[in-house]
Amino acid sequence: MNPRLVFIITILLIFTIVLALFYIQTLESNKKPPPSKREFYVGAEYAYGYDNQTAQEQLTQLQALVDKVKDYTNLLVIGSIGLTFNQTALSQACDYIINANLSIIVLFTGLNVYEDLPSSLTYNTTVWMRDAQQKYGEKFLGIWRYDEPGGRTLEQGIHPIIDKEVITMEYTYGDAANLYFERLHIFPNYYLDFSPKVFTADFGLYWFDYQAGYTSLFAEFVGNESRERHVALCRGAADVFGRDWGAIITWKYTQAPYLESPDELYVDLALAYGSGAKYAIVFSYPQLEGTEFGILTEQHFEAMKRFWDDIHSDPQTFGSGERQAAYVLPASYGFGFRKPNDTIWGVFPADSLSAKIFNDINNTLPRLYGSHFDVLYNQPPLTQDLLDRYGKVYYWNQTIA
Repeated sequence: MNPRLVFIITILLIFTIVLALFYIQTLESNKKPPPSKREFYVGAEYAYGYDNQTAQEQLTQLQALVDKVKDYTNLLVIGSIGLTFNQTALSQACDYIINANLSIIVLFTGLNVYEDLPSSLTYNTTVWMRDAQQKYGEKFLGIWRYDEPGGRTLEQGIHPIIDKEVITMEYTYGDAANLYFERLHIFPNYYLDFSPKVFTADFGLYWFDYQAGYTSLFAEFVGNESRERHVALCRGAADVFGRDWGAIITWKYTQAPYLESPDELYVDLALAYGSGAKYAIVFSYPQLEGTEFGILTEQHFEAMKRFWDDIHSDPQTFGSGERQAAYVLPASYGFGFRKPNDTIWGVFPADSLSAKIFNDINNTLPRLYGSHFDVLYNQPPLTQDLLDRYGKVYYWNQTIA
C-alpha cells in the first residue's frame, strides 16, 4: 500500500478516536450526578419513651434502635423529652449515634431551666447546642422545635400561634397570615443562632412555616391522606424559599398495627426519594408494651433495608422528581386541604373557593400529574422566573382540563 495513503488513513483514525473520546467526555460532563450521589438522609425517630421510664432506660431503648438500623440508615432523630431534659443522657445518646456513623436531629421543647421541677430542663440548651456543633460537626444536623405549628393552627387556632379569641370579623386572611408569622418566627429564628438548621414536621401551612424561618420541614405522611398533596405543598414552598424538605411516615391507625404495612412504607419512602426530598424519616413510638421497637416490626425494618439497598444500587428506578405543573393559590390563603369544607387559618370557615381548590389539588392534579406538580402562593418570594420552570401553570380561578 502507498505509504502516503497509510499515513493519511492513520491520521484520520487517530482524529476519529480523539473526537469520539471528546464527545463521550462531553456527554458525561453534562450529565446530572446520579441520584445516589445526592445528599439524602433516611432514618428513624425515637419518639416519646414511657412517662415512668428513667432517662437511662430510654437511653437503652434508643441504643437498641440505633443498633437495629445503623446498617441501612444515616440519621437518627431524638424525639423524646425524657432524653432531651437530661443533659447527661442526651449527650450519651448523641455520642452513641455518632459512633454508629449516623447523623442526629434533636427535639427541644423549650429554653426554661427550673431546678426545682424534675420534668423540666435543668441545663442551658444554647450552650449544649454550641458544644454539639463543635463536638459532632456536620453530623449534628440541627434542632427540631415546635411540632406541627401549621397543623395545630388548622385544628385549634392554638395559642400562641393564632389565638381564636383575638380574631374578629374585621380580620382578613392577610391579617391572620401576618399574625401567624409574628408569633411563629420567634421559634426558628432564635435557634438559628445556635443550631445549623431548625426543623419541624407539619401537615399544613408549609409555605407559612418556611416564611417564618424554618430551614427544613417534614411533610407528614399520615393515615390515608394524599401523599401527592403533601409533596406538592411542602416541596413547592421549599423550592420557592430555597430550603430543604423531607417526609416523615407516621400513624396510619389509632389502634394496632398503628403504622402502615411494610410494603406501604417502602412505597412512601420511594415516593419521598423520587420526589426530590432530602430526608425520609420513619416514626418509632416505643410506648407500646410487648414490642421491642414500639410500632416498628421486623417486617418494617426489612422494608427500610430494602429501600436503602435499592437507592444505592439502582437509584434511577425511583424517578427524577421532575415537576410538570404548578398550581398557584391566592395570597395568604391558609386553607387546610383535608376536606372541601376545611377551615382557613383554623378560624375562618370554608369560602366559595374552598371546594374547587380542594378538588383541584386532591383529585384533578394528582390524576393528571401524579406527584409531578407543586402548589405555590401568589405572593413573594414567588417570581415569574420561578413559574417559568414549569411546563404548565394553573391559577386557583382557572378550570383545569
